[in-house]
Amino acid sequence: MANHKSALKRHRQSLARNERNNMVRTRIKNVVKEVRSAVEANDTELASSALRKATAVLDKAATKKVIHARTAARRISRLHAAVNKMA
Repeated sequence: MANHKSALKRHRQSLARNERNNMVRTRIKNVVKEVRSAVEANDTELASSALRKATAVLDKAATKKVIHARTAARRISRLHAAVNKMA
């Protein structure tokens, strides 16, 4: 464990960021799962609304550097491809 005052603060900050990032990653998993399940159920309307929400969540996560920007772009692209394949 850290001994210096600045190192202790750094540790506290890293724990807070880690907790926040984990919440964002969990949210990403949930919205992507929502889109995938709508595609499997062949529900076009639900899939398109879930896709909009997933795109926003992924873009925000990339902006906050929780996930890499290209990872977000790749996931969004694959989701769009899956939804477009339905129509």
